Amino acid sequence: SAAPPPAPSRRATGSASPRPAPTVSAPPVLRFGDAGPEVAELQARLRQIGYQGGRTEGVYDREVEDSVRSYQLTRAVLEDESGVYGVATRAALEAETDEP
Repeated sequence: SAAPPPAPSRRATGSASPRPAPTVSAPPVLRFGDAGPEVAELQARLRQIGYQGGRTEGVYDREVEDSVRSYQLTRAVLEDESGVYGVATRAALEAETDEP
């Protein structure tokens, strides 16, 4: 008589497939009206280099927007929308400041 088929291996339930790479979320683009710890860090970095960066900690108000716009103009960061803390502006500011 024929031998029974081999039992399926439990190890074949996905352990052989490559693990998906962990999702690394890009830092957020910040703009007028945003709030939170990322905005507070932006303000602290702006202050390190002599830009006011707003009165209220963690709120992207007109003062923060104006400070970001001035920074972009003086550093010739033209890739991001004026007054918006985007990828290029973040890279430039982080390169010349210490993490608060």
